[in-house]
Amino acid sequence: MNFTRRKFLKAKGAVLTLPFLPSLARGDDAATAGGLLGDPSKPSKKLVIMYVPNGLVRRCFFPGEEEAELPGFVGGFNADKSKDERRKRNEPGIYPLELTSTMQPLAEHIDDVTLITGLDRTFKNGQDVHAQGASCYLTSLSPEQAAAAGIRHPNGRSLDQVIGDHVGHSTAFRTLEVSCNGFKAGKESIFFDNISWYGPDKIAPSIKDPKKLYDRLFMADGYRRHMMDVTDLVLADARSLSRKLGRHDREMMDEFMEMIRDVEVRIKKMQKLISDADIEIPKDEVLPRGEYIRLQADLMLLALQMGITNVCTFMVGPERWDASLLYEGVFSAPVQHHNMTHNQKGDGYKELQKIDIFHMQQYAYLLSRMKTLKDTDGTSLLDNSIVTYGAGLGDGATHQYYDLPLIVAGKSQGQIKQGRFIRSRSGTLNSNMWLTIANLMGLEIEQFSDSNGVISDLWA
Repeated sequence: MNFTRRKFLKAKGAVLTLPFLPSLARGDDAATAGGLLGDPSKPSKKLVIMYVPNGLVRRCFFPGEEEAELPGFVGGFNADKSKDERRKRNEPGIYPLELTSTMQPLAEHIDDVTLITGLDRTFKNGQDVHAQGASCYLTSLSPEQAAAAGIRHPNGRSLDQVIGDHVGHSTAFRTLEVSCNGFKAGKESIFFDNISWYGPDKIAPSIKDPKKLYDRLFMADGYRRHMMDVTDLVLADARSLSRKLGRHDREMMDEFMEMIRDVEVRIKKMQKLISDADIEIPKDEVLPRGEYIRLQADLMLLALQMGITNVCTFMVGPERWDASLLYEGVFSAPVQHHNMTHNQKGDGYKELQKIDIFHMQQYAYLLSRMKTLKDTDGTSLLDNSIVTYGAGLGDGATHQYYDLPLIVAGKSQGQIKQGRFIRSRSGTLNSNMWLTIANLMGLEIEQFSDSNGVISDLWA
């Protein structure tokens, strides 16, 4: 029997894609199993861009600012325009990484992450700062560029789509857009709820429902109902296939099947939580945030491990939506994240920081899982990936669009030296970082949007 790179298990019309199993590869299959458009002996590089909404408590996130004065407060549609007077000037350089109080959940990953500060994005007056924070995050299209091209700012083609054009030809999906916004009815426009764009006014819609994401990834027709549980689906075929696998691949197959079973159980649990929710509170709002985010993350990781895609965006939540969310283990009742960003006086910032730490814990979970998952050559998924964590606002209280927080994890197959704190010169465009990541992913381009250089310090 000949096996192609994408081996399928089939039963009664349902299809399950398997991860690449090297011991089944023959001839051209082995050659295409490795890095796309690169060394065929290496796995493909992966990119995950994780976005958190509403900025953060910067004094608890940026090294050296823990005892700084509380910032002023800006509300409404306005953005902080006083960056020249207010901002703390970076002394450019590379320093050892010391984890701030918000970054403590990354303690076990300190050698796998790098913090970059000093990044700014362009801003256009007249549009809500939260909407611009999200929708401009990966487009970095300046108002001047948009006007010259006749494009309505802030639209453009986002970084993930540009990279997907290059590395996505041999995967089922060039890109995968995932969101942890469970609301079915929009409270804001798509500009608040989206970071990925095919082009001007062309949204790349994210998948918010874990069941729909599961169906999309594991069924030939993502919108058909399951014919049976995946466990029943693959049982007979998996037994037959396992006899043809080497020891390492049998272990990978067992791990893969266990992840599938676990996802099914958790989806059922999530559905029960929805059905049992208090009828007086919109059901989507009371879903435990941690369970929801981790379930979506594990589905995304399955897609990466199986070679369904190599480029993912992961939006932890929408900008500004004044809606109550349940941060389990943090607050006893649902709270409104956005409102809390404008109530930081006194000890208010300490309550808000709890959400920042909660989000950081979800990022740490993602990195931990990527360390344990093996790629086609036995290295970890994290070894072959770039995993960023950032926000479209530098501080949720001031609506500042400068000093954007950014953490970069993963080794990118040895191209990134980790465990550092890179202070970029204040005013460095965040599009320079996106250009750097595009180059790391194999794109030979010299500019992305309004970039004027690369973050060369990130390279090993």
